[in-house]
Amino acid sequence: MHKYLFASLLLLSAPATMLAQSVEFSKDRFGNDKEGLKAALKEIKLGDEAYDLDPPRYEQALPHYLAAQKFNPNNAQLNFKIGESYLHSGFKPRALEYLQKAYQLNPDVDPRIHYALGRGLHLNGKWDEAIAEYKRATPATGTKNSAGFTQDIQKKIRECENGRKLAAKPNRVFIDNAGPGVNSPYPEYGPVITADESVILFTSRRPGSTGDQKDPETGGFMEDIYTSTRTTKGSWVDARNLGEGVNTEGHDATVGLSPDGQRLLVYMEDNGGDLHEANLRGAEWRKPQKLGSRINTRSHESSAAYTPDGRSLYFVTDKEGGLGQRDIYKIEMEGRGQAVNLGSVINTQYGEEGVFLHPDGKTMYFSSEGHNSMGGYDIFKSVFENGKWSTPENLGWPINTPDDDVFFVISASGRHGYYSSFRDDGLGSKDIYQITFLGPEKPPVLSQEDQLLASRAQPVKETLLAPPVAIVAAQVTILKGIVTDEASKQPIEATIDVIDNSLNQTIASFQSNGQSGRYLVSLPSGVNYGIVVRKDGYLFHSENFDLPAKAAYSEVVKDIALKKLDVGVKVVLNNIFFDFDKATLRKESTNELERLQKLLVETPALRLEISGHTDNVGKAEYNKDLSQRRAKAVVDYLVAKGIDKGRLTFAGYGDTQPVASNASKTGRQLNRRTEFKVTGK
Repeated sequence: MHKYLFASLLLLSAPATMLAQSVEFSKDRFGNDKEGLKAALKEIKLGDEAYDLDPPRYEQALPHYLAAQKFNPNNAQLNFKIGESYLHSGFKPRALEYLQKAYQLNPDVDPRIHYALGRGLHLNGKWDEAIAEYKRATPATGTKNSAGFTQDIQKKIRECENGRKLAAKPNRVFIDNAGPGVNSPYPEYGPVITADESVILFTSRRPGSTGDQKDPETGGFMEDIYTSTRTTKGSWVDARNLGEGVNTEGHDATVGLSPDGQRLLVYMEDNGGDLHEANLRGAEWRKPQKLGSRINTRSHESSAAYTPDGRSLYFVTDKEGGLGQRDIYKIEMEGRGQAVNLGSVINTQYGEEGVFLHPDGKTMYFSSEGHNSMGGYDIFKSVFENGKWSTPENLGWPINTPDDDVFFVISASGRHGYYSSFRDDGLGSKDIYQITFLGPEKPPVLSQEDQLLASRAQPVKETLLAPPVAIVAAQVTILKGIVTDEASKQPIEATIDVIDNSLNQTIASFQSNGQSGRYLVSLPSGVNYGIVVRKDGYLFHSENFDLPAKAAYSEVVKDIALKKLDVGVKVVLNNIFFDFDKATLRKESTNELERLQKLLVETPALRLEISGHTDNVGKAEYNKDLSQRRAKAVVDYLVAKGIDKGRLTFAGYGDTQPVASNASKTGRQLNRRTEFKVTGK
């Protein structure tokens, strides 16, 4: 065979690693471009200065290495350093192409090459290839903790196996950038929302931060908290900085928000990292106050979430005595008891982070490095039922990725989730994204009729779509609106009490906003609720929401105008209940009756007429008699509790004073009522 042909065949059959060779930054190779070589070497030197620090400043090194790589793209060591720097950046998946090139140029470029390749493949969802590289990885020479390295490799392999399973059955979701109203070319993360998604607060490291300081370690701007509101078209208005009332010259980050948006949990870097609480009064946020020592310790408390009633707090800490690196605890905010670890169903030997409690009061979302994570932190869901937490469920692909997925929140409807991520459609760095859950796909079914086609000898089945698959709705009702003075129409700050009528207990209290009058209350299904709106100098206003255990998500807008105590004013007692077709007061009426008794005790000159009303179903004479007996039952209760009988009268008006049309079920329900009228004061 001709020697030149033989040599050519050898080259064609040679592996890629024999065809490529690392090109050094030397005058021998780049003597014709001395200035370019000099500039590239300078960039490498600057990159190495950041790379060699302890700990390394990978993100500072990266732009210098990339500049040098443009001059000489075929240096194995430089490509490896770029790959390693990307592995420690926000855009980790970009590491793979540089690591693969480094290995192609020199398989012995670094003892860590197989582990690094495994990470690059893992982060790109190449599960089987990543497993193969992890199995080739060995501890670097002189490594002290070889056992720890082996455990890490085994965990990474399990993550790849989890990822392969989860990616095979992706969830049907849209993941959309929240847009320029929220995001900027700088990092945004840690979104928190009101239950109805009308307001979002988040952390940003953009210019214009309070104090306009930069972090000496990262070179980026200090963290500040920003807020935005949603327009009627669904976009977000340009975010504004919360200002010096909340933000300081140091790092200030969003942690949690009450469903009504009136209380904000803030992370600050004092005492090793502590949690604080800020309150919204009118349009201004008050200065955050540090939460007590039962929550904050000398350890690192990083994230937290309110329960819907605002009385308890779930939070994350790495304090001693936990089950793993970081654990989730629960504590009653007003009590004296210590925080309780949620236990091994939720907490693992690894880290848990980013806890969030849904407004239904029983569904918790959190991130974990354990359970069946596909890599780093994944987002999980667990439900508290029958006195215990369910086994955490991975939210799956593509919500979770092989990288860290943390600080996820979800709307009360369960339709939209929010978190931050590095993605190719970002505005420059980590951005906030909205996840829209689409629910299960409609499965195809075969019709039972044969469709005969002239071109086919055999009949075929027609493929049809099955009936729509319902999206699982959250079991919670959002009650919201504006509280005003009935006469002036001006917004007022009032107290909204939420009462469990069956227990005769106030289970939560909230405040409407003093400037806007807005309020929002989350009502988990399965309770007969009494809602009472009260303010000194005004008559109370009550509403009733009897929500069955399986009641699906709904939003109720109820504007409330409070009335001042004047002769002739009428107030409906929406939480007084009678047995069917009788005048017997039910026990669920107790709280409303006690409230009316208290009003009479506190206002000694007050005189009232108690009246009963019905719809127009049935005979008018019977309706009038029933309504009168019911009104009398209320008066008898008050007199038995010590109220002077002379201050009270009663009347039954039957269906003669309707407040709504009797043509609809809703109207008839409004007409069946008990109310009082002020007859003297």
